[in-house]
Amino acid sequence: MFASFSRRAVVFVSSCTVVVSAAVLATAPPGGLPERLGHHLFGADPEVSAGEIRFPPAQGVTTPAPIPEPGQVAVCDEPGRDEVVTLPDADAPGGGRPVWIRRPPGPDSADRPVLYLLHGSASTHRTLMDENVGELLDEQMCRTGVEFVIAAPHGQVASGATTEWGDAADGSFALESFVTGAVIRAVEGDRVRPRRLRALGGFSMGGYGAAATALRNPDLYGQVASWGGYFRVDDPYGVFGGDTADHAPDRLLGSTEVRDLRFALVEGEDDHTPLQEGSIQGEAARFADLLTERGMTVATFHPRGGHDFRTWTRAFPDTVDFLVSGWSATP
Repeated sequence: MFASFSRRAVVFVSSCTVVVSAAVLATAPPGGLPERLGHHLFGADPEVSAGEIRFPPAQGVTTPAPIPEPGQVAVCDEPGRDEVVTLPDADAPGGGRPVWIRRPPGPDSADRPVLYLLHGSASTHRTLMDENVGELLDEQMCRTGVEFVIAAPHGQVASGATTEWGDAADGSFALESFVTGAVIRAVEGDRVRPRRLRALGGFSMGGYGAAATALRNPDLYGQVASWGGYFRVDDPYGVFGGDTADHAPDRLLGSTEVRDLRFALVEGEDDHTPLQEGSIQGEAARFADLLTERGMTVATFHPRGGHDFRTWTRAFPDTVDFLVSGWSATP
């Protein structure tokens, strides 16, 4: 899902400022999250305020990890380094599938978080690069003082089908397996991250894919960020055949193994992108309610705008603050 009026067209809607709902902290997290992270997080920009954040009841004591001083990390002075690597994939055109990797300056390490990103149905990893996602996230790393790796695979197939970032029931492609296997190995190498330092995010169809993939592989990821995503199966090309329940985020919440996953959900105020049933409007609130019912941590942000990168990137400060709060808390 990328388009405002259909899944195959791209419509950009201009936006001047971000407007989100007032912050509601249902239950304060262990350790006093706002105090621990400092005043530079959650609403430092007068045009961007935190949305609704719901924390589960405290279940144990957490110890805060050190947080670098904002403005004092390497990426403040030197931009991240871009690399596009092509990984073997027999199902991809030409037998290889590109992955964009952007690393902050300096040596990599196993304690540096990674944000994996999935693009929408009408875009590729190059779209994220062209939309300056790397540069905009560099700014957030400098602001928060927490650097992280960005990695975005190419998720299109030769047939032009919307892939839903899944493994096709007919065996024609296996994108979930690619994302959870080859991509992680290529990005992390011998500096394997613990799951709490991996976040899986996505835009539109990628937002759906991030939620579904993380819930199906809770041992791999600690957080999810969805910009303009949806949380039920919307599969116009029948990728999953008749097996849709196992790929529906709103039906994958029963296992106790997923209960510590943290979700940041971004939905434009005017996002009425159609789905096969209904539209994206209201999906973030609906899914947030389901997560809250199960005692899971979720933040929702509603920037002014529709289904486009201008809207989504205006919510980057709030989303990165949320991710940083998860990366910075250690059990």
